[in-house]
Amino acid sequence: MKSEVYNQSTCLVSMVAYQYYVEEKSRAEIGEEFGLSSATISRLLKKAKEEHIIEFHISEPYLSCQKMAEKIKDYFHLDTVMVVPVEEQETEENRQDIKKAVALEGARYVQRVITDGDVLGLAWGGTMYHMIQYLNPCRKVNASIVTMHGSIANCNQNLEVKSLVRRAAMAFGGRNVSFVAPGLYETKEKAEKLKKQPGFEEVFKLFEKITIAVSGLGSFYPNFDSLLARSNFLSEEEIASLRGKDAYTDLSLRFIDKDGQECETSLKDRTLAIDLDVYRKIPCKVVMASGSQKAHSVLAILKGNLADVLIIDYHLAEKLMGLLK
Repeated sequence: MKSEVYNQSTCLVSMVAYQYYVEEKSRAEIGEEFGLSSATISRLLKKAKEEHIIEFHISEPYLSCQKMAEKIKDYFHLDTVMVVPVEEQETEENRQDIKKAVALEGARYVQRVITDGDVLGLAWGGTMYHMIQYLNPCRKVNASIVTMHGSIANCNQNLEVKSLVRRAAMAFGGRNVSFVAPGLYETKEKAEKLKKQPGFEEVFKLFEKITIAVSGLGSFYPNFDSLLARSNFLSEEEIASLRGKDAYTDLSLRFIDKDGQECETSLKDRTLAIDLDVYRKIPCKVVMASGSQKAHSVLAILKGNLADVLIIDYHLAEKLMGLLK
């Protein structure tokens, strides 16, 4: 009993913890009330945790999301992984809602990290469209927003990358830099010739200065669900060629195989888009995806070191975790 005199009062520990966590008083206020230093308050709060006087509880599905996010982050050595909670089963009817939830977190992330002087590279797609919709027009930065590839033939104009870049530039109050050219050419020679023209050369040089890249993912495995396969952008012969090279996904008009490398087809040299070698050097590569059917696509991207920040939904994260076992 005598030794207990020299231990901190359990009553004092609980009182300080209550004032700090429940009453939300500052350490300065608590220190003044109890005559304690800031260092002593820190020790008391630590003791409250160690002796289970206070316990923290994270509700489901948020706890599972955080656990999966940490495992994926550690496994692939990523900077950030965000797993968006989904409280209902994945269905055809709610896929758009899940996509919007992922896009919203993408918009919030970009707005948190973008600063004056940044060069923001954007790709096309449905998730990208929703992300741009969610950008807060009150958040102004002196940044350049650039398209990372040319236009997509026959695609919904709302998803067209020039439109997305223009609207992102308006939201941020930044500079709009876009290609005014198709993303795919009939021959390698035509694509190379265009790249050397003054206006296009400027954009390709700007690729090397991109500090933040944001893109969605198309799915080519197990099914050809990518918008590129449904927009008449690719011919039947080109699709067959990609199948033969084990194409799993597309990112900024670059077709990626199961190992995260670019598919070696004629499309590679005929495409007007950022080179993957240049893309990999971008400091902050944000990839957004939703839907469990994209698990193989996400895995390919991660194997190829094509993402630093991954934003996905709960069901997709669960499927991805299953592929890692």
